[in-house]
Amino acid sequence: MRLLHWTRGPLILGLIALGWTMTSLPDSTAAKFEWMYPVHKEFGVLAFLIGSLALIVRSRSALPHHPAGLARWEVMLSSIVQYAMLVLAIVVPLMGYAMSSSFTQSDGVPFFVTDLPELLPKNDRAFALFALAHKTLAYTLLGLVVLHVMGVLKHRFLDRGQAADVLPRML
Repeated sequence: MRLLHWTRGPLILGLIALGWTMTSLPDSTAAKFEWMYPVHKEFGVLAFLIGSLALIVRSRSALPHHPAGLARWEVMLSSIVQYAMLVLAIVVPLMGYAMSSSFTQSDGVPFFVTDLPELLPKNDRAFALFALAHKTLAYTLLGLVVLHVMGVLKHRFLDRGQAADVLPRML
């Protein structure tokens, strides 16, 4: 679970950063379509696969207990944020796939040495809805990641004593 956690985190942050960068560039920027979109799609599929695997592993694993020093509301918030991040790590790439698959001018969904089949009918109205969902949920995921990291840092550096330190659970 730790390996999946530390693989998924940088992957998701990198995808959000690349997504923000490539959509901020003018369409006349050749790199945007030559490598940024394909790389974003490939690693998005990888994020979906790793997120799915993490959800499976988590559902079959005994989770470590929360530190005794956490307040009840902190345990509840932590559980909600972690579950939401797991779900969004699957849903955001699915919305990206649906977006690409439904776009009438799509050049496919590459996955490193192959192309995935586009299973949705071409429909620019559906594309616009999937694009909005992909963007909104990606920023929601980013906000949850920030909240997650802030919680870890709070418990590590601001709480008194080691009874609330959650970092050792992740290392």
